Amino acid sequence: MFARSVVAAFVAVPFVAQVAFAASCTRSYTVKEGDWCDTISAANNASTYQLAVVNPSIDSSCTNLEVGQTLCLGTEGEDCQNTHVVQSGDDCDVLTGTFNINSTMLYANNPQIDSECTNLYVGEVVCVANTVAVPAVPSGSATPAVVIPTTAVPVKTTSVAATSTSAAPEPTETDDEDLPWCDEL
Repeated sequence: MFARSVVAAFVAVPFVAQVAFAASCTRSYTVKEGDWCDTISAANNASTYQLAVVNPSIDSSCTNLEVGQTLCLGTEGEDCQNTHVVQSGDDCDVLTGTFNINSTMLYANNPQIDSECTNLYVGEVVCVANTVAVPAVPSGSATPAVVIPTTAVPVKTTSVAATSTSAAPEPTETDDEDLPWCDEL
């Protein structure tokens, strides 16, 4: 009797988890011929990151979509619909300035963006909301949507400027005169 209960519970867990996931999905999309993650995201105002997080069955390069497959676009309370399709010349400074958001919010809503903001690509869909609006990275998993498609065009094609090797000027005794708290030392 106990063995049957354990087997029944083991078999039911994935079904219950799938039903619970489906219940929290607020928007959905049916895959059509020629779709890939960025086109679906752009057409439906869902960031590429968000699409990947709420559909863990999508592989990291978005090559396993099937025509007729139903995808979740957003979940209740975690559905960024304020998005931007990255264009040539965009970088994190351009995005924060254009959409009047701070970099902390940009990175919170787009954790796939690296700390130097060098992995944005043309066509990527990012969340530009001024509040945290996307689901968190599931615990124990890598950040989804970090694989840049092989056909992606980087937003910046300029080389990094050479850095100066000159030493910083030597401090003087009067360097801290304009800082009131230093005068008290």
